[in-house]
Amino acid sequence: MQQTDEPREVFLAIPMIPDMEMAATQTADHVLRMLHFSDDQIDEVKHALIEACINAFEHSASEEDQVFVTFRIEPEALVVVIQDFGHGFEPGAVERPQLENKLGANYKRGWGLMMMESLMDAVTIESGPQGTRITMTKKRTQEALS
Repeated sequence: MQQTDEPREVFLAIPMIPDMEMAATQTADHVLRMLHFSDDQIDEVKHALIEACINAFEHSASEEDQVFVTFRIEPEALVVVIQDFGHGFEPGAVERPQLENKLGANYKRGWGLMMMESLMDAVTIESGPQGTRITMTKKRTQEALS
C-alpha cells in the first residue's frame, strides 16, 4: 500500500435498525486488513465499533435515524469516528459498571463505554444537544507499518 501524508477516509451512513452495526464492522474489517492490523486488533476495533453503534441506536433519539461512521487512515493509526445527531448525554455522568454488582445478575448492560476504552488506544467523547461524536483510535503496530 502506498503511504501518503494525507489522511484518507471511508465514510458510512447507516440506518438505526437492528444489526446494521454489522455493515460498519464489515467495512472496518476490510480497512484494517488493508492496513495489515493483526487479527486481535481487528477484533478489538470491531467490538468497540459495535458498542458505539448500538449505544447510538439505543440512546441518541436521533430524528435522522442514522449513525455516521468515518474511518480515517492516518500514517500511524486508524481513527474511527461515530457521529449521531441525537440529544446527547453527559459522559461524566455515566455510571461505571462495578463487576461485583454484575456478577450473578441477569442484567448484562452498561459495559459499552468501558469496553470501548479498554479495546482502543484512545477514546474521546463529545456530546451535547447537537448529538454525540465518539472518536476512537487504534495505533498501528510495527508489523503493520512495515
